[in-house]
Amino acid sequence: MISLDQIKSLATQSPSKIVLLVIDGLGGLPKPDTGKTELETARTPNLDRLASMGICGLADPVSRGITPGSAPGHLALFGYDPLRFTVGRGILEVLGIDFDIKQGDVAVRGNFCTIDQDGLVIDRRAGRISTEKNSELCKTLSDIVLNGAELFVVPVKEHRLAVVFRGDELSADVSDSDPQKTGVAPQTVVPHTPAAQKVAKLANEFAAKTKAILADHHPANMVLLRGFSQHPDLPTMRQIFKLNPAAIASYPMYRGLAKLVGMRILDTGTTIEDEFDTLVQHYAQHDFFFIHLKKTDSSGEDGDFDAKVHVLEEIDRLLPQIMNLEPDVLIVSGDHSTPALMKAHSWHPVPTVLYSKWCRHDHIREFSEPACSSGALGRFPSVEIMPLAMANALKLAKFGA
Repeated sequence: MISLDQIKSLATQSPSKIVLLVIDGLGGLPKPDTGKTELETARTPNLDRLASMGICGLADPVSRGITPGSAPGHLALFGYDPLRFTVGRGILEVLGIDFDIKQGDVAVRGNFCTIDQDGLVIDRRAGRISTEKNSELCKTLSDIVLNGAELFVVPVKEHRLAVVFRGDELSADVSDSDPQKTGVAPQTVVPHTPAAQKVAKLANEFAAKTKAILADHHPANMVLLRGFSQHPDLPTMRQIFKLNPAAIASYPMYRGLAKLVGMRILDTGTTIEDEFDTLVQHYAQHDFFFIHLKKTDSSGEDGDFDAKVHVLEEIDRLLPQIMNLEPDVLIVSGDHSTPALMKAHSWHPVPTVLYSKWCRHDHIREFSEPACSSGALGRFPSVEIMPLAMANALKLAKFGA
């Protein structure tokens, strides 16, 4: 696989524009009574038309058989090998909400959750409490005093929050407290190295005090922590690809990830239509746009097959707003699959379509998992999407003599 240094040496600037539309959790599995996935079930004439105009395939975000988290899934889409560049969830959350993170801080993403009288997790998302309720609870938890570090507890969105530990000689090399399943107790945070013992102790102290404070706040009566991390050092997309990139995302974590790779974050609303309108408003100002749509993933994680179908149909209905701009390259893909039948991320490859005037059309006439499996792109690593986008935008010079 070509390296980022080699891409950097080949990248050229040009007026051509690239739009990367990421439908979070796009891939699915067939519903037993119909034999069709969410994408096959949805009425998507515009995505089908795009597939007939472009070239299709199935993308593996990390590697075959590996279930990706959101961060590695997106890094791959941005052209960064997720096995080489690792970013913790916590740092993305705090960057996404514009928290003033300092060098040496340890950030971790939190979920308000529900535990029963036996201390077992029965809902990892506390019924997706409102952001307003989240803010109230975070304000209460901010009064916790820890021995050996300053504590910040900040709301993100719905049930999500971020926790930041600030102090001397902190290491994020610890395990999560989030078991990522129900029916079990939150886990004790364990250090992976001697240098991380202090953070493990701080996190467990925070968890114990949180449990006591939230005891009467059902359904949000506990906090789960995952993705302990510190600020990494990544080359930016401007440095590598010579792009002027912008991000349109309503969820903080994805804004944080985009910010980490040097994208300008555009203010937008919370609906799909808001995000597409934002693209139209700023289209003249940038040559690369990342648009993130979250609700397909949320519906999949909730196990709501019909809701995911409805979101896909809404995306399709609004897609002409993007197509009418006539971007030089338009890519539709996802960071991972989230089948409603599994209620979780999965290892299944993600249907992907790339359109440009220079692509070789294949015979695909439908945007779905089975159709894309027969596309000319074949099954390929997601990290190859950016070089393909750059090539189709005529932004890569010839390699070698």
